[in-house]
Amino acid sequence: MVTVSSEFLQVWIATLFWPLTRILAFMVAAPIFSHRALPNTIRLGFGLVLTLMLIPTMPDIPPLSIFSMSGLLILAQQILIGAAMGFSLRIIFAAIEMAGQASGMTMGLGFASFYDPQTQGQSTAIGQFLVVLSMLIFFGINGHLVVISTLADSFQSFPITAEPNFHINPYKIALWGGKIFSVGLLISLPIVTALLMANMALGILTRTAPQLNLFGIGFPITIGLGFLVLTLALPHMLQPVQKLMYESMSFMQEIAQPVRATLPRPD
Repeated sequence: MVTVSSEFLQVWIATLFWPLTRILAFMVAAPIFSHRALPNTIRLGFGLVLTLMLIPTMPDIPPLSIFSMSGLLILAQQILIGAAMGFSLRIIFAAIEMAGQASGMTMGLGFASFYDPQTQGQSTAIGQFLVVLSMLIFFGINGHLVVISTLADSFQSFPITAEPNFHINPYKIALWGGKIFSVGLLISLPIVTALLMANMALGILTRTAPQLNLFGIGFPITIGLGFLVLTLALPHMLQPVQKLMYESMSFMQEIAQPVRATLPRPD
């Protein structure tokens, strides 16, 4: 007769629960993996399968109860590590969405905003369009594979122990968060500049010819010019966005060193 002791059962649960906590915390914070279109059951199943695949490669996990004080500290540690890695990857996607938001508002498409279930707020059509393109670029450079490999490496550099053995610099992560504003401004700069010149020209035109209806001719001109500039700028956005994603994944790899997976730099 096979008997299972409570100590063995606690060790088995802890061996599965703590790595799963880090992986799920990463998936909640990281883009694409946390998209609302992905059902929770699929997300949880993927995290469970990934955990079962990584458990044989992990260092020994301390045989502690998950309900003890040390177990709760380990749980908080895994949540912090996973959330920090996912947040570092989300920054670039948030910057691209901000660029689309600024471009859409300048074009006069503020009235075309709709509810975005990902951010649980209002988002413009241009912002969603740029986010979808950035997701396609991310899959095109095999970013999802590098992200999963980096997540697996984090269990070697930050093993699951009862001691605080991770050195995540919150100040460095906060500085990386500033990319949302700088990158968003740089991506939207061509459209915003062209529309600023168009609005100045429309302002001069309405002063010289007051009988012209500004709202009647202003919106079609700004929207049409915005789409024209966006069409001309899209081929030139590929290289900068791809470079920013490489930088984002490199920053994530700095959090989870050592790193086995490397990406070829774009020319």
